[in-house]
Amino acid sequence: MAFLIIRTLATIFHGRHRVVQRPSSLVTLWMVMFLVVSGGPLKAYAEKLSEPLPRPQSVGGERGGDKSSLVVTPDYIIGPEDVLDVSVWKNTDLSRTVVVRPDGKISLPLIGDVVAVGMTATQLADVISDRLREYKENPQVSIVVKEINSYAIYVLGEVAHPGKYPLKSKTTLLQAITLAGGFTPTAVRNKIVVFRFGENGQKDIKIKVNYDDIILRDGSSQNLVLAPGDTIVIPSETMVLVP
Repeated sequence: MAFLIIRTLATIFHGRHRVVQRPSSLVTLWMVMFLVVSGGPLKAYAEKLSEPLPRPQSVGGERGGDKSSLVVTPDYIIGPEDVLDVSVWKNTDLSRTVVVRPDGKISLPLIGDVVAVGMTATQLADVISDRLREYKENPQVSIVVKEINSYAIYVLGEVAHPGKYPLKSKTTLLQAITLAGGFTPTAVRNKIVVFRFGENGQKDIKIKVNYDDIILRDGSSQNLVLAPGDTIVIPSETMVLVP
C-alpha cells in the first residue's frame, strides 16, 4: 500500500505537465514519502508519548502514610494500641481481633485479661494456650500482629528530618539517626541525649551518648537498641554552652 502511494506521488510530481523540480519541492516530496512509509512506527511512538507517566510511590512509615509497609519480625515486642489477630484452631468463638489497651492487656473469652505488652507474638500465644488448657484440651493458638501502633521513636534537634518514626523491628541509635536524614552542619554529635520512659513507675531515664566514641573508638555499647517511645535529642552548637 505504501509503495502504491509513493508511486502515485512520484507520478504526479514528474507527470506530463513537467513541473519544474525545485530543491524545496524535492525535499517536500521525500519528506512525504518518509512519513507515508514510517507512518506506522511514528503513530505508535506518538501513542507511547501520550501515555501518562507512572505516579511516584509513597515511602517510609508515617511520612508515607502506609502502615502496611511495616514488617513484623518474630522478635517484635508487642506494645499498647497494637492490633492482634488471635486465632484458636477449630474454635471461632474464641478467635477474635483485639486491640492492646493502654494498660498493656487484652481481653479474651473464658480467660479474661491477659498481659500482652512486652511479649512477642509467640510468647503471648503460649501464655494464652496455657490459660485455655483449664477449659479446652490441647488448644492451639496463633497470633498475628495486624497493625503496629506502638513501636515508634522521636528524633529531635539537629537532624535533616526531625519527627516521629514508626519502626519495623529492633533499631539502634545510629540507624535512627540515618532514618532522620543524618546530622545538620550545626549538630553537636558528642552530646546526644536519649530520653527513655522508666519501667514500673520509675523515673524517666536520661542517657548521654558520644557519637565519635561509637564510630572512632570502642564505644559500641553506646549504640543503644531503642525502646518504643525513646526520644533522641541532637543539640546544636548554640545550645551547648559548657564543654
